Amino acid sequence: MTTMTTWPLVRVLRDRDAGLCLSSVVVSGFGTSALWLASGVWVKDLTGSDGLAALCMLAMWLPTLAGPLLGALADRGRRKPLLIGVNVLLGALLLTLVSVDAPGDLWLLYAVLFVYGAAGVVHDAAESALVATAVEPSLLGDFNGLRMTASEGMKLLAPLAGAGLYAAYGGAGVALLDAATFVLATGLYALLRAREERPAPPTGSRRKRAAEGARHLWAHPVLRPLVLAGGATMLCAGVNGAMIYAVVDDLGRSPAYAGVLYAVQGAGSVAVGLLSGTALRHLGERRFAAYGIGLLAVAVALRAVPSDPLALMCGAAIGAGLPAVLIAALTSVQRETPGPLLGRVTATAHTLVYAPNVIGLATGAALVELTGHRLVLIALGTALLATAALLLQRPASTARTASRSPSDANPA
Repeated sequence: MTTMTTWPLVRVLRDRDAGLCLSSVVVSGFGTSALWLASGVWVKDLTGSDGLAALCMLAMWLPTLAGPLLGALADRGRRKPLLIGVNVLLGALLLTLVSVDAPGDLWLLYAVLFVYGAAGVVHDAAESALVATAVEPSLLGDFNGLRMTASEGMKLLAPLAGAGLYAAYGGAGVALLDAATFVLATGLYALLRAREERPAPPTGSRRKRAAEGARHLWAHPVLRPLVLAGGATMLCAGVNGAMIYAVVDDLGRSPAYAGVLYAVQGAGSVAVGLLSGTALRHLGERRFAAYGIGLLAVAVALRAVPSDPLALMCGAAIGAGLPAVLIAALTSVQRETPGPLLGRVTATAHTLVYAPNVIGLATGAALVELTGHRLVLIALGTALLATAALLLQRPASTARTASRSPSDANPA
């Protein structure tokens, strides 16, 4: 059996560095997902306030807006030592949370979560750049698909583990678990054999260096449409996510049924992650992203029909369609960006793609009260179809992800 016909998971795991990088994603993702749930529950238990509990997510997401500046840190030195340092820092920082046991201590929790989010931006940028160096170019599409599969799998498993650990040992127990995952991830990164050259000393102001990533994205004929399509898709996904409880209510179900729809959606994301490497090689990034957005568009619009079987099928289709543009955009960034710029470009792309999701969630929360969910879902489907059509306007052959490439980044 040839390398190109071997199952993607086997192909990635046969590559030592790719397997280590993927393992580190699984380990750290497990801890992060567990903490994501437990922090809000922790605050709710201490204060009884839903608003203060929601601030936990805001604290973790807010640093994403500074992505271009934070991403510049990933281009100032070798990425492997930076990743090791970030993991050690976060592991040590999480240990401070064992002292949080009263409402007056919550400032420390919020501060740690904010630093956690900022370090996560640097970590993601450095990891993407290191992966582009450590993983064979022909494996990048498979790796990014499996990375998505691992992330979604952790979102299904880790919150349950985190909830159980929180019930038994409180928030401090979850913080210790997350700290342990960062220690383990540190060891995995230390085992990498990737050879990195020390980058040239930075020139110009920090703002100028950060802007170089944005300029590269905007000027690149492959990256710009993919990143813009990703941002538009995540904006719509955020609005769609805010409709979930209205959809559940329209089905005549209790709010807890949303958990079933999210589980089905996660299963769809796991499936498309396993298939994305092959799909990218056959379709190229633009068509793969466009077809995924088109599937997402149909599924979102059909959510307006109150039918249990259809709702489950739409959930799986949303899970399968949404990751396509995210995987395609990240793979393109890794392939089409020079190494010295990769940290800044990755962080800028993540900001442009993921920040609209927060805006969409807030917009959707307002729209569902003003107009109801059915009209909004149909409008979202139309907007997503238009986004997919724009991606298909140019030939997809310029965005092939095969080894011929000349240049070797949430809830819906």
